[in-house]
Amino acid sequence: MTKLMKPLIFISLGLVLAFPIFSLSYYTMIRTSTPQFCASCHEIQFAYNTWKTSTHTNNAHGFVADCMDCHLPAPHDTFNFFYSKTAHGIKDIVVHFIQDKYDREKTRQAAYSSFKNEQCQKCHLNLLYIPNKRGAMLAHRSVLYPKPGYEKKCVDCHKNLVHNKRDFYRYKQYQEAYRGLGI
Repeated sequence: MTKLMKPLIFISLGLVLAFPIFSLSYYTMIRTSTPQFCASCHEIQFAYNTWKTSTHTNNAHGFVADCMDCHLPAPHDTFNFFYSKTAHGIKDIVVHFIQDKYDREKTRQAAYSSFKNEQCQKCHLNLLYIPNKRGAMLAHRSVLYPKPGYEKKCVDCHKNLVHNKRDFYRYKQYQEAYRGLGI
């Protein structure tokens, strides 16, 4: 009986400790994963405000891509997602307290250099079927199936979609009108 009791005690103790630890970790992860939480740091206010005026928030489809959609790996890669989220959070806290002046352009360039095409393709799935846009379809094919030595990132062409100061909201359905105005 004692041989059976010892493992049962350890299993029970593990469950009793694991459930609250997992629950608190999950709750913390959810609460810190919103754009509003990201914007609670003054350094991120510009990024938050410019995200709100971009097509990643305002579009004809009603879809909203938040901070994590672009800046973190897909959540189904659980370990990499939690590791990246934790590393980004720690880095942001350290920068907040150590750095005298926040260099927005330097931070922007570092973010662009770290992006991987897979981050964009989490949402943008059907890039090879764009009606009436043959040039865009061919450009996307060259990114999805690059020749050796000709690899490109999505942000090489789509650099200014988000986090640019605008005096108006960029709704996707009106982009053709904006182009006609030279905006």
